Amino acid sequence: MARVESAADSPGPFSPGLNGQLTDEELDLPEVEPSSSEDGEDDLAEDLCLSAMRLHGRPKSASAIAHPAVSLSTHPLMELVNATPPFRRQRTSSTSASISTEREPIIRTQKRTIYTQGRPPWYNAYGQMKEPFVIGICGGSASGKTTVAQKIIEQLNIQWVTLLSMDSFYDVLSPEQHAMAADNEYNFDHPDAFDFDLLCQTLQRLKEGKKVDVPIYNFVTHRRETKTVSMYGANVLIFEGILAFHDKHVLDLLDMKVFVDTDSDIRLSRRLNRDISQRGRDIKSVLKQYELHVKPAFDYYIAPSMQHADIIVPRGGENEVAINLIVHHVQNQLENRGFRLREKLATHMADQPLPDSLQVLPSTPQIRGLHTFVRNRDTPRDEFIFYSKRLIRLVIEYALSLLPYETVVVTTPQNETYEGKRSSAKKICGVSILRAGETMEDGLTEVCQDIPLGKILIQTSRETGEPELYYLRLPKHIKKHRVILMDATVATGAAAMMAIRVLLDHDVPEENIYLVSLLMAVSGVHTIAYAFPRVNIVTTAVDPKINEKFHVLPGIGNFGDRYFGTEPM
Repeated sequence: MARVESAADSPGPFSPGLNGQLTDEELDLPEVEPSSSEDGEDDLAEDLCLSAMRLHGRPKSASAIAHPAVSLSTHPLMELVNATPPFRRQRTSSTSASISTEREPIIRTQKRTIYTQGRPPWYNAYGQMKEPFVIGICGGSASGKTTVAQKIIEQLNIQWVTLLSMDSFYDVLSPEQHAMAADNEYNFDHPDAFDFDLLCQTLQRLKEGKKVDVPIYNFVTHRRETKTVSMYGANVLIFEGILAFHDKHVLDLLDMKVFVDTDSDIRLSRRLNRDISQRGRDIKSVLKQYELHVKPAFDYYIAPSMQHADIIVPRGGENEVAINLIVHHVQNQLENRGFRLREKLATHMADQPLPDSLQVLPSTPQIRGLHTFVRNRDTPRDEFIFYSKRLIRLVIEYALSLLPYETVVVTTPQNETYEGKRSSAKKICGVSILRAGETMEDGLTEVCQDIPLGKILIQTSRETGEPELYYLRLPKHIKKHRVILMDATVATGAAAMMAIRVLLDHDVPEENIYLVSLLMAVSGVHTIAYAFPRVNIVTTAVDPKINEKFHVLPGIGNFGDRYFGTEPM
């Protein structure tokens, strides 16, 4: 256990706390991005018009958007967003405090969500997930836990961080307990006030990379809201709460344990300010609650849990030495967990026979004739689109023929019986990998009326060459669907692997995923089949190799550029 202090950080006229840095008293009232069980689609990301993204591509950096010297009115993203300013930027969080850093991974507006920084691979070349680094922050009420979490996030300066607050997991109160709470007689600082079963389940799923729905607790009504906050995807998960170290199962999930040790008088003054200004309470009720419940709970439950801490941080967010130490350790851990996939995917298992999970359309003269048109570099764009759509329709129909079917008997208009087939798949949805995969959506909706559609935007990083996740919008309850995952071409399989990993993280069974593509390289087939052997792979053709730029050979060119007319002049 390390207790980190520094004379340079001691309170004084030049201390960080007196120079404009955030303290507990300065935090704004919470704002969250809720999702509702009444919505037709999962609100992990709001509906997004991506036509401008197809034309302009992604922004080079978040700083180009956030910097005040840049005119938002002329930025390509304004065509994509078309939203009412000002933007509010925040990370995924269940807490009541919004987190503002220099490089935010998302921009949220009233109706739009844009990922301005992609999430790099969180799994290895075999599709196996690497767990996020989990930091637990414990301390007394108003000790500065959230401020410490903010400072850690600011200095980490990485793209994907999730902040989970224990305040979201207060238990549902009975009518008698509600009456006690109204009279400040109910002890919200006692372990029995929390739903530790739901908390452990949520933390476990987040550590496994799964999507979760976190409750929203209303401190004014002492009730959970009907809506929830959807959380998914994190390189670092920060969990903070007054009893973060109380439960053994929670402790086992934490990779680093931090205790924020703040003077009791400071904690009391902060609590008075917060509860009066933000939670609508009067000074008498706050002091009564502090004397009856808050202080005894700290003495009996919170202070003794300090023994579990790896690092003790006196004075909270003012202690820059301690925060720097935490950040340095986390950065080292993340560097050890980094993955570089694409080069490895391009070469591994190249000499192996094609897997049984691959289904290729029979190479009839018609199929080869369509390929002749779409592969020919001299084919005009309108003809390229026409023949591509024909090929897409054929591969979609072929993929649907692989779904489970059952025998049914119907009566014909001539009053004769006919024994036929009907799909036994109760729910089917489509998910396109943007941007080229979006060209296959019409082919799917033409043969499956009213089929729900989702989108996943994955782009290659210009710096690392690795795929990065920028956006996703998935149909509600997707785990109950057979999923037609669409991408026009698959070279190394890096983007398709990321999309499949997203679906698995949302509890879609592997065998319920059908990866459908117009053209695949042998390396891409092996990538998917080896990492996910139960995924069904469907394509019209398999080409033998890829070049040093990871383009399929002989190939079809950049399908998205040819289809959307964005080829460089």
